[in-house]
Amino acid sequence: MKLKISLSLFVSLTFLFVNQSSAQKGWIQLFNGKNLKDWNIKISKHDYNENYANTFRVEEGLIKVNYEGYGDFDQQYGHIFYRKPFSFYLLRVTYRFVGEQAKGGEGWALRNSGAMLHCQAPETMLKDQDFPISIEAQILGGDGTHIRPTSNLCTPGTQVVYEGKLFTPHCLDSKSKTYAGDQWVTAEFLVLGDSVIKHIIDKEVVLEYTKPQIGGGNVANYDPKMKENGKALTGGYIALQSESHPIEFKKVSLFNLAPYQKDKQKLAKMIAKLLAQTN
Repeated sequence: MKLKISLSLFVSLTFLFVNQSSAQKGWIQLFNGKNLKDWNIKISKHDYNENYANTFRVEEGLIKVNYEGYGDFDQQYGHIFYRKPFSFYLLRVTYRFVGEQAKGGEGWALRNSGAMLHCQAPETMLKDQDFPISIEAQILGGDGTHIRPTSNLCTPGTQVVYEGKLFTPHCLDSKSKTYAGDQWVTAEFLVLGDSVIKHIIDKEVVLEYTKPQIGGGNVANYDPKMKENGKALTGGYIALQSESHPIEFKKVSLFNLAPYQKDKQKLAKMIAKLLAQTN
């Protein structure tokens, strides 16, 4: 009897280890910690892949977004895009705000950045376009005075369904706490095509919405052919934002859930395992 119990326990532990190991191995490190290989850049008022004033750089194993070479920010909003699109995935981003906001940055852009989801392809953005048509998982840092939740939603050229209704305002706050100072914060974004998107902080879902789609406003100087209002956003590119406040990214990783897309039970199990992992 003891042998049977021990054998059963061994099999169970082996199964658990194999499944956890499989989940760990499935992560794609979008940022390799060394350079910006596999990333493309689009900064408003500049040509595609012109890294104006070395805005995006890698130093000390971090992606650093800075504005040392700017005289004035002048609404030169920038985005750095991973080279390939995704549809079903869990994105994990570890970031911190540092330093002072660039001269000329908008007041609302203080300690403000974002992880852009379901983005249009960067090469389809026009030279003076300010933001990609996308779902913005907005990242905010505390200013020392006000309540400023992070992992919010903004909608440049897009709309979503929230609590059963089409959400038409530009931004929607999450229920996260405020993260002040220069502390590292890890945000996770569960994206399942055009069905549901969840924003997760400290293992808690702080915002959830469904049916991301093209529509609304809040994006300027775009190619009209790229804005098919009402079109479901089933996938797209992932981008990190420069909005006038310096920010650093330590880790940008993604688990591709597309192989589990057609089996809801396996998908749910894998998501549970991933969210149980430590960062």
